[in-house]
Amino acid sequence: MIIIRISGGLGNQMFQYCLGRNLSLKNKVGLVFDTSNYSSEKNRFFGLNNFNINGKEMTENDIKSIKIPNITDKSILGRFKRKTFRLIEVFKPISQKKFIIESDYTFSPEVLSIKNDNIYLSGIWQSEKYFTDISDIIRKEFSLKNKLSDNAIIFSNEIENSESVSIHIRRGDYINNQKTSAFHGTCSLDYYKEATNLIEKKVKNPKYFIFSDDVEWVKNNLMLSHPAVYVSGNNLPDYEEMILMSKCKHNIIANSSFSWWSAWLNDNPQKIVIAPKKWFNSDTNTKDLILESWLTI
Repeated sequence: MIIIRISGGLGNQMFQYCLGRNLSLKNKVGLVFDTSNYSSEKNRFFGLNNFNINGKEMTENDIKSIKIPNITDKSILGRFKRKTFRLIEVFKPISQKKFIIESDYTFSPEVLSIKNDNIYLSGIWQSEKYFTDISDIIRKEFSLKNKLSDNAIIFSNEIENSESVSIHIRRGDYINNQKTSAFHGTCSLDYYKEATNLIEKKVKNPKYFIFSDDVEWVKNNLMLSHPAVYVSGNNLPDYEEMILMSKCKHNIIANSSFSWWSAWLNDNPQKIVIAPKKWFNSDTNTKDLILESWLTI
């Protein structure tokens, strides 16, 4: 089986799923999700099961199937982190490794060449290149299991019947968590001003649909010259908000995997996607993250 460690919010989970799904298809084996990370999480939860995904959550028997001698740590990732086992694994060719931990944010093509039917992968894997060859499958599997709620359908109709442009403003832990804030940073108001100016040069009579985890801040600070509808703040689950964002004809995204996916899932062939050029506060290499067809500011 392919075991993929699932962590983070919905957008990160989707990236992780895509690599796991691709490897499971290439190796013709099942896909298993290690969701143990969420047992200690207060604000995150496993959300992939709201989509038509292919895989199952990990059981004790799945853990036992990956045989690691002389390692007693109960956590499957913890086992890998034990020094002796790590030193043995690090010098193996990737084709022989049982445990693979992402080294950085750039695309590693050798991961896709793995020919092993028992692998554990840990990382974010934020690049379309990990699943380009199965993109049609991914689009189908990232459709919702259940129909949109009545409230979401109202927004969906309004989105479909206007020159809709989603704007995603991510704040939350990007502001409140010191460690997260230092690493990610936030998109500035100047970024959104430049993005909307660019949209208004290319799109006639745009209508903005606002998605944010801090709606009040946005209402008080984001000045728009065209009509705006606040979708967030109406008790919609995150997966419905993502799908509604993807239904917009154009997207202004934040430095967030959540809105990255909304833009990727947008099937409008004439879509304009505007993304921040600087995705992280650090000098982390993100050359494999932003699609060439997207505009960056």
